[in-house]
Amino acid sequence: MDKVDKQSFEHDDNIIDPKEESMAHDDYVPGTEEEKKLVRKIDLFILPMMWLMYLLSYMDRTNIGNAKIAGMDKDLNLDSNKYSIVLVVFFVGYVVFEVPSNMILTRTRPSRYLPGIMFVWGGVTIAMAFTRTYEHMIGFRILMGVLESGFAPGVLLLLSSWYKSEEQSKRFAVYISAAILSGAFGGLLAGSITSGLDGAHGKAGWRWLFVVEGAATMGVAVIAYFVLPDFPSNTSRLKFSQAEIDLAIQRLQHNRPQVHTEDEAKLGHWKAFKLSMTNWRTWLFVVGYMAIVGSSTLSYFYPTLVKGLGYESTTAQYMTIPIFGVAFVVTALTGYFADKKSQWRGVILCAWMSIAMLCAIIICVVYNFKARYALLVIMAAALWASNGLSLSYASTTFGSMPNETRAISLAFVNAMGNLA
Repeated sequence: MDKVDKQSFEHDDNIIDPKEESMAHDDYVPGTEEEKKLVRKIDLFILPMMWLMYLLSYMDRTNIGNAKIAGMDKDLNLDSNKYSIVLVVFFVGYVVFEVPSNMILTRTRPSRYLPGIMFVWGGVTIAMAFTRTYEHMIGFRILMGVLESGFAPGVLLLLSSWYKSEEQSKRFAVYISAAILSGAFGGLLAGSITSGLDGAHGKAGWRWLFVVEGAATMGVAVIAYFVLPDFPSNTSRLKFSQAEIDLAIQRLQHNRPQVHTEDEAKLGHWKAFKLSMTNWRTWLFVVGYMAIVGSSTLSYFYPTLVKGLGYESTTAQYMTIPIFGVAFVVTALTGYFADKKSQWRGVILCAWMSIAMLCAIIICVVYNFKARYALLVIMAAALWASNGLSLSYASTTFGSMPNETRAISLAFVNAMGNLA
């Protein structure tokens, strides 16, 4: 290890020197009680906190739809074109900064980086409650995109750094379920806040929506700082013992042999980026994920679509809940089955994408409101199940890449998907 790398790990006695990775033994035996206990512990540290963080992340990103039907469009004089621009500008910063953010994350500590950006975007969400003009809202949405750009790809990298290939589909399903339930819970919470606090202290209900959800985000970010682990090679001994860290590294090396940390440190940002961009698998997943996410952006318009079926504003908020509820169950079952039958992941993914496409076509030619609503429920479930499965598929496919190259590929796939 070179001098720079050595100094970067001397600042904290609780951080494991990457050289200790080479101490991992070759006598790894899969499925032992020690490994099962370790996986449960990893789940305990990562999954609940990651789930809650992503829940709030998605709520902060999509609450603009709930705010619109609660009167924000009238207060800010937003016509349909201006509202569409408010939605789209979020992805300007989001797409541009995803890859650089994940490159930074590979050289730092997730337990500090991810909660840090979350705390700041929570503050931006609160600031959105005080905006008075369309231009100010545009600025806040761009800033929100820049800050949130590091979260989703960062979580993908963290998950793929702790779990074996056959363990990832279920965990990615848990991750995606947070976004799904944020739609259901967001509609429930939005309905309660916008109707219950409307006019409190002279502020409209949609403004209180931003205040409440932004404050919750900042609070959870503080908790996450103390709970989230780092990567296996540099996580704190306060969370995992040396034996647990050695086992975590052993099982991943056995599952998908990777370049050692010392070699990765010499790789350099540019070479890692070049390796990612010249790998055909990266581009294959870009195309597939763009198709999935491009269709999934319909979730921003669920409240408006349901309102268009004849429901009143508050009722429309609640009518989005079954859409996300069914998607939650379907995504969870898909993730479980995909880990059990990993050789069928591609077939399952194609099947769900085909179902979603078929539902979208039928919705365009059916005019019965109840039939449209039912098709909307099925289409949402198919798209969300495809989303989680495609991410876990990409993660395992990129597993043999050096850490930073894998980080870039995951971030690039996610960024291009959100560009669709």
